[in-house]
Amino acid sequence: MTTTDSVSSPSVILFDGVCNLCNGFVQFLILRDPKRRYRYASLQSETGKKLMEEVGLSLVQIDSVILIEGGKAYTHSDVALRVSAHMGALWPLFQVFYLLPKFIRDAIYNWVARNRYRWFGKRESCMVPTPELKSLFLD
Repeated sequence: MTTTDSVSSPSVILFDGVCNLCNGFVQFLILRDPKRRYRYASLQSETGKKLMEEVGLSLVQIDSVILIEGGKAYTHSDVALRVSAHMGALWPLFQVFYLLPKFIRDAIYNWVARNRYRWFGKRESCMVPTPELKSLFLD
């Protein structure tokens, strides 16, 4: 990590490396994270598996996106809402969705997650970051 980073311990986003929607989410965040608050690892990587184990999760439980922040894991709709709070422009307005009960937010999230390969497609292998972005990935 460089001295220009604004956080001493970056949060980690674990994502399904073969999912086009998950990869798109990561690319979206990278473009909107100039302070480099986040680091990334695919769920399929050894690093991803190790981090999931450390927070007590497995691929059987979660197979889309996980946020690890301050040693705690966030899953389902909480990931998108927590991340949106740290983005610029109008993205923090998404915090209003915390007013919806978690079971409703997560039901919508799970519906999209179940259909993500059908709707957005699947890659043959995990994304390989460009040399400029390699430092953001833990793999």
